[in-house]
Amino acid sequence: MRGWFYILMTALFMLVAASPGMAESAPAPGAIHLSMRLVAEREAPAAGGHTTLAIVATPEKGWHGYWKNGGDAGLPTEAHWTLPKGVSAGELRYPVPGRLKIAGLMNYVYERPFTLLVDLSIPAGLAKGTPLPVTVKLDYLVCTDTICVPESQTLSTKLTVGDGAVAPVTRAEFDRWRAALPRPLGGDGVIETQGKQVRIAVPLPASVAVRDVYFYPERSGIIDHAAPQVMTRSGDQLILAMPAAAVPTPGPVSGVLSIGEGQGLSFAAKPGAIAGASGSADHGFGAIALAFLGAVLGGLLLNIMPCVFPILSLKALSLAKGGGDERHARTEALAYTAGVVLVCVGLGVVLLLLRAGGQSAGWAFQLQDPRVIGILLLLVAGIAFNLAGLFELPTPAFAGRSGAMGSFATGALAAFVATPCSGPFMAGALGAALVLPAAAALAVFAGLGIGIALPFIAIGFVPALRRRLPKPGMWMVRLRHILSVPMFLTALALSWILGQEAGVTGMTLGLAAALIASLGFWWTGLRQHGGKGHAGWPAIVALVLAIGIVVTVKPAAAVAKATADTAFTEAKLDDLRKQNRPVFAYFTADWCLGCKVNEAAAIDRSSVRDAFQRNKVAVLVGDWTDGDPVLGRFIERHNRAGVPLYLYYAPGAKEPQVLPQVLTPSMLEKLGA
Repeated sequence: MRGWFYILMTALFMLVAASPGMAESAPAPGAIHLSMRLVAEREAPAAGGHTTLAIVATPEKGWHGYWKNGGDAGLPTEAHWTLPKGVSAGELRYPVPGRLKIAGLMNYVYERPFTLLVDLSIPAGLAKGTPLPVTVKLDYLVCTDTICVPESQTLSTKLTVGDGAVAPVTRAEFDRWRAALPRPLGGDGVIETQGKQVRIAVPLPASVAVRDVYFYPERSGIIDHAAPQVMTRSGDQLILAMPAAAVPTPGPVSGVLSIGEGQGLSFAAKPGAIAGASGSADHGFGAIALAFLGAVLGGLLLNIMPCVFPILSLKALSLAKGGGDERHARTEALAYTAGVVLVCVGLGVVLLLLRAGGQSAGWAFQLQDPRVIGILLLLVAGIAFNLAGLFELPTPAFAGRSGAMGSFATGALAAFVATPCSGPFMAGALGAALVLPAAAALAVFAGLGIGIALPFIAIGFVPALRRRLPKPGMWMVRLRHILSVPMFLTALALSWILGQEAGVTGMTLGLAAALIASLGFWWTGLRQHGGKGHAGWPAIVALVLAIGIVVTVKPAAAVAKATADTAFTEAKLDDLRKQNRPVFAYFTADWCLGCKVNEAAAIDRSSVRDAFQRNKVAVLVGDWTDGDPVLGRFIERHNRAGVPLYLYYAPGAKEPQVLPQVLTPSMLEKLGA
């Protein structure tokens, strides 16, 4: 059928090229606009082995080739092989494509050089030196924005049965080409069609950050290619919602999930029901109002948290010093509210922008960066020492300072310091905000700020509440000292979080920075108590140095990957086997949900670690997150296309035992016993 299409396209092209109006713009008949060459990874493959062939394609400027599914237009490359007896060729493997929308039609294309790979199997029993001539005729479509041309090329190479060696230069080329291929996800997705809406759920750990997410189906009749795709995250599922094709064809579907920077994951999706946020969720007034109310209640309850209560208490008591001036009280209440709401909405804007860019982010997203934790640690420590009486903050400041600017700064500080805290109603309200339209979502974030500011608004606008506040006195100094305790506890909690994210080294750097900043605060206090004004240059130097230290803190994961002595290499594996050590080697990736489940449920259990230590089982970890081609070749040698892969090398055994893809602790505890 496709052969007739190529004939028809050729005839139409000749008619168009011959017409007077198109004679100058049409390409010359017989010209090649997508040059191709055939390269073999092993020019002397071993009998019974295989070699990979690369079809290296380079489009002429302004032209493009097509993926296996061309989208709304286009055709895949057809390969017709002429091979020696017994030699067989696999399917063409395509790199992750790009998108090109022309006149409302979405095309899945390659506008830059790309490479197709195909595996060639060599039969056993052939003598060395046996020639293996290989010829392939390629039929394909190549287009510009205005014209399409069917082209055909015949490529040949001559292989010889040999020892299967690969030249280093050739290997480097093939490693680069393999890195452009989508990596097998290792788990099935789910596709659900409801009327004119299609949703596809992909098992992907919530910790995996993605951007420019797009699903490329391998066949047409599934989705409207030109329509936008809406992404949401629901736990360890990534859910894409999009309009269905005009004439949908039911059944399972395979495809590629593009996750940004030219990377993609291939997977299959089976029909089923998807639990989680729906792309056609109710975004009516009732849902928005419920989310807004939940945010207000969640923000209100945040005021009793140790990170907010001291600031609110002292700010409220500061009104007692202002007497009964109604205008003054309301001005401070409104300024405080403005500071709180502005910070909450600002964080919401950044959060929505990150998610619009395809990243997995939620409330307090900034706390995933240990540098932000370090800055918060310095800030909370400064507040704690201020409450303890070590020094006084200059105006505009928080507790105890009057004036609109001081109240605004206090509100902004309270909202920012509140980000490590969470409370009832917040999770549901902010989770709903992430699937609401942008304007409604920002209203929910504003509701959170209003909830935080609500007690101070009530005190500022209700004179009866202010009259119930105790009169100023020495007791306020003692209260400040008491309220420093929860702030010191908050600083301690932030230190623990910093240790979780950046390890012992990161926590040590954070505490060292807090110590240096505290010395600066102490110096400031000495100057203030001596009547010499506020901070001198030593205090400023100390604070700058402390900030400089915390911004150098790196996540522990990045450090661990760079220094892990358990990282898999074949040289390390060979060395351990020469020592007659039992070895458990497992291959994983951050985007592999099945891998993470096995690690949490079996590999990382204390009973398994104790058994490995008792039986002297060495553990090697192959991290294939970035598609390392060296690991990829090793995985392929064990008849696997992707991760997870679990191998146990018993002492003296020639081949490893390939363990099941679903592990149990008892299964691993028996290794080496």
